[in-house]
Amino acid sequence: MANSQDSLFSPVEGENKGDIIIYALSTCGWCRKTKSFFNDHNVAYSYVDVDQLPEDVRGDVLKKQRGYNPSGSFPTIVVDGGNVIVGYDLPELEKLTAF
Repeated sequence: MANSQDSLFSPVEGENKGDIIIYALSTCGWCRKTKSFFNDHNVAYSYVDVDQLPEDVRGDVLKKQRGYNPSGSFPTIVVDGGNVIVGYDLPELEKLTAF
């Protein structure tokens, strides 16, 4: 995820299962559940709580997120810049921790 928005994402340490980024909302229960899943499985990821961003950058981040998930729903999980998981999709999240 090498772009100008890198500094907006907060890294979480863990085992490398690919470049995993999460577009989330601080008020979203499914977003918290997704982060907890990765934490519980010791998976490294980066996240941004879009609703906590300054207004001057929020629009650009939402535009980038909608490029991955046109519905704009949360969480949007992007793996290695291409594979997208929308929502708390437990079977797909478990696939990430299986290898």
